[in-house]
Amino acid sequence: MTSRRFDIEEVLAELTLEERISLLAGLDFWHTVSVPRVGIPSLRFSDGPNGLRGTKFFDSVPSACFPCGTGLAATFDKELLFEAGQLMGEEAKHKGAHVILGPTMNMQRGPLGGRGFESFSEDPHLTGQAASSIIRGIQDKGIAATVKHFVCNDLEDQRNSSNSILTERALREIYLEPFRLAIKYANPICVMTSYNKVNGEHVSQSKRLLEEVLRQEWKWDGCIMSDWYGVYTANNAIENGLDLEMPGPPNFRKLTEIRSMVVTKELHIKHIDERVRGVLKLIKYALQSGIPENAPEDTLNNTPETRKLLRKLAHDSVVLLKNEDNLLPLSKDEKIVVIGPNAKYAAYCGGGSASLRAYYTTTPYDSIAAKTSTPIDYTVGAYGHRLLPGLAANLVNPITGKPGYNCKFYRETVGSPERTLIDEYNLDISYILLVDYYNDLAPDSVFFVDFEGEFTPDETAEYEFGASVQGTALIYVDNKLVVDNKTKQRRGNSFFNSGSAEEKGTLLLEKGKTYKVRIEFGSGPTFTCRQEGSTVVAGGGGINLGMAKVIDPEIEIHKAAKLAKEADKVVLNIGLNQEWEAEGFDRPDMELVGYQNKLIDAVLAANPNTVIVNQSGTPVEMPWLPKAKAVLQAWYGGNESGNGIADVLFGDVNPSGKLSLTFPFKTIDNPTYLNFKTERGRVLYNEDIFVGYRFYEKMGRDVAFPFGFGLSYTNFEFADVNVVVEELDDNLEVSVTVSNTGKVDGAEVVQIYIGKEDSDVIRPVKELKGFEKVFLKAGTQETVISTLSLKESVSFFDEYQEKWSVLAGEYQVYVGNSSDNANAIGTFVIERDFLWIGR
Repeated sequence: MTSRRFDIEEVLAELTLEERISLLAGLDFWHTVSVPRVGIPSLRFSDGPNGLRGTKFFDSVPSACFPCGTGLAATFDKELLFEAGQLMGEEAKHKGAHVILGPTMNMQRGPLGGRGFESFSEDPHLTGQAASSIIRGIQDKGIAATVKHFVCNDLEDQRNSSNSILTERALREIYLEPFRLAIKYANPICVMTSYNKVNGEHVSQSKRLLEEVLRQEWKWDGCIMSDWYGVYTANNAIENGLDLEMPGPPNFRKLTEIRSMVVTKELHIKHIDERVRGVLKLIKYALQSGIPENAPEDTLNNTPETRKLLRKLAHDSVVLLKNEDNLLPLSKDEKIVVIGPNAKYAAYCGGGSASLRAYYTTTPYDSIAAKTSTPIDYTVGAYGHRLLPGLAANLVNPITGKPGYNCKFYRETVGSPERTLIDEYNLDISYILLVDYYNDLAPDSVFFVDFEGEFTPDETAEYEFGASVQGTALIYVDNKLVVDNKTKQRRGNSFFNSGSAEEKGTLLLEKGKTYKVRIEFGSGPTFTCRQEGSTVVAGGGGINLGMAKVIDPEIEIHKAAKLAKEADKVVLNIGLNQEWEAEGFDRPDMELVGYQNKLIDAVLAANPNTVIVNQSGTPVEMPWLPKAKAVLQAWYGGNESGNGIADVLFGDVNPSGKLSLTFPFKTIDNPTYLNFKTERGRVLYNEDIFVGYRFYEKMGRDVAFPFGFGLSYTNFEFADVNVVVEELDDNLEVSVTVSNTGKVDGAEVVQIYIGKEDSDVIRPVKELKGFEKVFLKAGTQETVISTLSLKESVSFFDEYQEKWSVLAGEYQVYVGNSSDNANAIGTFVIERDFLWIGR
């Protein structure tokens, strides 16, 4: 691809009707259609909320994995997030991708959303500013960013048919607002529409949202694409503003049908041309990247510089929630015991479109052990998995002698008189998605795979094997059938909610004996338990293979408590993982899974000097919180997740992360408790504008930890708030003196909230409207100045006027380091009422 002169109108005029129609849908899963004769190349897209996967789900090229969205937002650091965006842009070049499908910026209206970890926050301002920083960084490298999912794709339950019912005020103030901010401050090149309906109309064909709001009101001029398989009509979507149907080949924009509509005047050619212009704008932008068509993918960006930035993102996202008796930081000379299901498990990312194969991963156990001068004892204490842990890590490939299995692909099933070998791989992964596996010898995607590996147990015990599929699977150990997910299939939520439940089987195995493990897999078309309406996983389907030693939970917890009692300090690693937080389904509640709460109670009773490290993308209930002295929230931290946790635990880094979400005590406390599901096709947003901390503060309800909260190993004080209003320039300047009164250098986040006590419309007590991160050496102070948009900081959306409204009168400015600790107060006065609309 070259950056030669590319005039959109000239190119459009040269295109035939057939070529124009072809540009309005993808070529395949990741590419657009090319028209070489007029210089239109094929563009490559790649999933990218927390890293660039590239073009493959199956046998993908490893990538840099960033912290999940809630973790990135927890840094509250706009400059750092800009650098993260730049690194994403560099990663895109190494994956040959012109367009990143991210950032994800939907709202966490409740704590249970399956993709909640993927987005940034419950607050629209934090979401909009975090997204803006990342977008600017991505596009600084000449790569197009795609904000998604526009709009109200806030839960996974029946997402393609779900109808989000909400007031215009809530739509504007909470759900559209982060997108408006991102478009105003970062101008993303692409917008991806959501799967769902909003107030009765699918967004991907909503003239009001796509044309009237996005393009006309906000004056945005980019390319609008669908989410994958998120188009529901042909002519309506074209007429109402959707430029590009993805993926290809199209379901609705088939050449013969669309051409017939144009020829018979059922569809006006002007709408075709407008949609083509949207795609050509993206093409013109992408030409500057210099990335050639169908570029090879590589791992050359796995450099010390990349690892350094990923590590900073990981440790700066960690939030210190509790630290009684200054239990932290730990000493590297203490006798430390590490316990928990997430200790030796790399919970580096959530599931679904955000998941990827990382360059490498780090675990809390390994990272802690690397920092200490004494040996580290460990026990799991309790399991935290939903599906059995990956089988591949426990097997040895008989061909290579390395972890994993040898996989032979055949055209015919086991037992056929003759079998045609069509492919062979040596794999070391357990979650194998074959949606993008194609072979000319299996054009109908019907094929069969034989997995072969060897397992040698470390101890004599019962071992449990499991498989979930979109397809069929049988697991044999020494030719004995252990798992049958072929004749006994049940519906489940694997593979984007389109696969089976996990079928399991147990077998007593002897220490030191080598067993031959064989899996017989049939591809997607052999699946007999297909979910109604599932469309995401097609082609070859998928298989997830797992195995674990069978443990007695009570015995294992007793063992963990005994080990904890013998230590100076305990690090207890608990939480969720990508099996529990993933695209395709929502969490049923906020509870930690399995026996984790019992484990925590037992370990705390045995040794009060226990540090609890929770990894999750969204809140969990913490019934043991009053008894715990020290608690960290560590999110899914990407490649450097383990190192980021250890850096904070030992004080090599002073924690500065802040909660991007309120942590309520219980699921029942959150404002969406009664309405976080799709009932008869609709979701009622009954909490209106009172999402997250806006609800808890208005109702006067206590929470476990408030929005914006996070401790440090030092102390900060705020004083001398000063507010200057410049109405004509739309400026609200807030300054405050921040002092580091402790003995440790550190960073603090200055959070600025605005409220109005004497309003004639119901409003939140206060709302975040600005934040700045400042680093201060111990004993120093600095005056922090933040310049905000006045009208954005004080407006509410007036449904009667159908415009944003600014009321005259006095406003309060609350400055502090969390929504619950913003006690440095200033005021200002606006002299006149006025209305506004647009950007």
